[in-house]
Amino acid sequence: MKSRIASLIVTCASAAGAIQLMPTWAGPTAGESPAAQAGGRLAAEPLPAMLGYTAESALAERALEQRFDAALSTSDLRDWLRRFSAEPNQVGSPHDAENARAIERMLASWGWNTHIETFYVLYPTPKKESLELLAPAHFKATLHEPPVAGDRTSALPGALPPYNVYGADGDVTAELVYVNYGMDADYKALARRGVDVRGKIVIARYGGGWRGLKPKLAYEHGAVGCLIYSDPHEDGYAPGDVYPQGGWRPPEGVQRGSVEDMTLYAGDPLTPGIGATKNAKRLSIEDAKTILKIPVLPISYADARPLLAALGGPVAPPSWRGSLPITYHLGPGPAQAHLVIESDWSLKPVYDVIATLTGSERPDEWVIRGNHHDGWVFGAWDPLSGAVAELEEAKAIGELAKSGWRPRRTLIYASWDGEEPGLLGSTEWAEEHAEELKAKAVLYVNTDLNGRGFLEVGGSHSLQRFVNQVAAGIDDPETHASVEARLRARLRVDAYDPGASAEVKKAGALAAADADLPLEALGSGSDYTPFLQHLGIASLNFEFSGEEEQQGVYHSRYDSFDHYIRFGDPGFVYGIAMSKMGGHLMLRMADADVLPLRFGGFADAVDGYREDLHRLADSRRERNAELAKLLDGGAFALASDPRHPLSAPPREAQVPYLEFAPLDNAVARLREAARRYDAALERVMTSGAPLDASRRRELNDLLGSMEHALTDPRGLPGRSWYVHLIYAPGAMTGYGAKTLPGIREAIEGGRWDVANEYVVRTAHALDEYSDRIDRAAMLLVR
Repeated sequence: MKSRIASLIVTCASAAGAIQLMPTWAGPTAGESPAAQAGGRLAAEPLPAMLGYTAESALAERALEQRFDAALSTSDLRDWLRRFSAEPNQVGSPHDAENARAIERMLASWGWNTHIETFYVLYPTPKKESLELLAPAHFKATLHEPPVAGDRTSALPGALPPYNVYGADGDVTAELVYVNYGMDADYKALARRGVDVRGKIVIARYGGGWRGLKPKLAYEHGAVGCLIYSDPHEDGYAPGDVYPQGGWRPPEGVQRGSVEDMTLYAGDPLTPGIGATKNAKRLSIEDAKTILKIPVLPISYADARPLLAALGGPVAPPSWRGSLPITYHLGPGPAQAHLVIESDWSLKPVYDVIATLTGSERPDEWVIRGNHHDGWVFGAWDPLSGAVAELEEAKAIGELAKSGWRPRRTLIYASWDGEEPGLLGSTEWAEEHAEELKAKAVLYVNTDLNGRGFLEVGGSHSLQRFVNQVAAGIDDPETHASVEARLRARLRVDAYDPGASAEVKKAGALAAADADLPLEALGSGSDYTPFLQHLGIASLNFEFSGEEEQQGVYHSRYDSFDHYIRFGDPGFVYGIAMSKMGGHLMLRMADADVLPLRFGGFADAVDGYREDLHRLADSRRERNAELAKLLDGGAFALASDPRHPLSAPPREAQVPYLEFAPLDNAVARLREAARRYDAALERVMTSGAPLDASRRRELNDLLGSMEHALTDPRGLPGRSWYVHLIYAPGAMTGYGAKTLPGIREAIEGGRWDVANEYVVRTAHALDEYSDRIDRAAMLLVR
């Protein structure tokens, strides 16, 4: 069945690709302008519209993008990836600093105005780590990843041992408790079974939610330590052969990672809201709210197996059982563990490489591109597969500039440091330049890691049509359809599955109807966070994935060049696809006559989020009523078997009817304002009578700041650093996005007064956004 579906995807994509979505261009003719060059060869072919461009400007832009494409090289990507991943590359390592300097030199040689900005961040590194099972038998964890045959870097010195940065130091001895994924629902399930984690060390498996929530929730429930292991069910031998036979996690592989509480704020824990310059005012470590209070350590499934096998107590529920050849028990005890962590809590430099190509007409409008260069060890997949694709874009754009072309708007290419510990480099740079960025930045485009497969894009929904148009002009290396057509085919296939969710079926229906493919809402987990959710700058994040086998070496020593060229993107063809996608986004935004925003997609998305809130509140009300009936009827008296104690869930407070009218009215107004603007923009850009320079300047000034209207300087409840009222990382999901978060999370938490308050705040922001859309529409029809 799997192979049949894959075949159907290729067939559908190839059929879609038979319709030429992007004309080809064989090259320049001496003495002709770009528009004339393209127009002479393409005049007989129907051309799709290009959002934000007149017909003549679009011809010139297509010619420019094809010149850009011709300058891209897979050999560059391969050579740079080997070089940058040749040694351990974590923050504070010599190779990380060396890579930053090399990137600076490369960008400067391609004609960019380049410099390094250095910030000084708290970055604890392990001095001592140990884990022992003391009872009922003795076992000492290895906490080490041995070399792998055929992986040339896996034996190199200089890598730090597996660790979770920003967990606390500690020396604790306690009984163990298995807590499944260690999420909030898991603790509720344990409580119903009479299992208490107070004073215990919990062991949780990766998955189910962001890793940083696992020790945070463990502490909040009274645990004194936390272990996080990779179960083979998620990324080991259950999904496929382990490295080196296959791409999946070997028994000794360990997933490192940050546990900084980034649901409160990203960046340096000691300088929230300001750049971590050498002389910045810093909090004490004790006052830093994003540093955890208990020790936490990641371990392999080889080290986890003896610990889990030693547990007694109730047998774990079926959904809690992984793929280790043991019976999973909950505990507590008789397993008793001793955990020791001691760290060097010093400041370390992070090196952001910033390269600028000043715009010829609108130098104070900035289009920013970013990818980070630091890794947990070698980091070939995460992040260097994306970093080298970004550099290839910058090289090709440099060649365009050397030939005499200049962008209308300023292009900024950034290579961030310190992303892995907590978005350190990007956040500190964004905080240091916050006022200038809010005044000038019109778009931030982010990538991180890259593989082979399908295009995935998330971001501000006002950019939805723009992204769809760009994706329709990028060839998929495997099917030779466009990446947009291949993704559209996959969405249709996914919706064909009888067990598909309502969301998947909705996406499939949009794909079948040739509507714009929706963007994903962004939560967190990469460097777009400070730009979108702290500063209110329209942002995009994209990658190619779905057909690589890289997840098994995520954040481990085995994320290496040798692994990537076997299981990631062996021919680097999707690296080139990433360069094309990123380069076209940047070039097209930089040179557009009118910034390429449409608001119908945004209005549709927000209307869907609004409907979700209504359903969420109604379902909470219905669930509580049903629970009350069960409790009043004594149904839980059936759970009387002493071997499987199961207490009744607690009775919940009555759910009131929320005052949704301000939000409903604001969304209705937004939909109408978006319809008027989108129609007016299409009429003007296809009329042959473009806007005069004065009106175009006024319109672009307005459009460039649209995303700011969706922010509230007071921020979200309990986490004021996050000011965007439409998208945020969830307080209980971490990386996962919450839409209309001030309202949604208040409903989920039963905070009804807060929910009503944020209904009003969010409605006010949407009304301000609609006001700006109306002003923009008036400029078009004036």
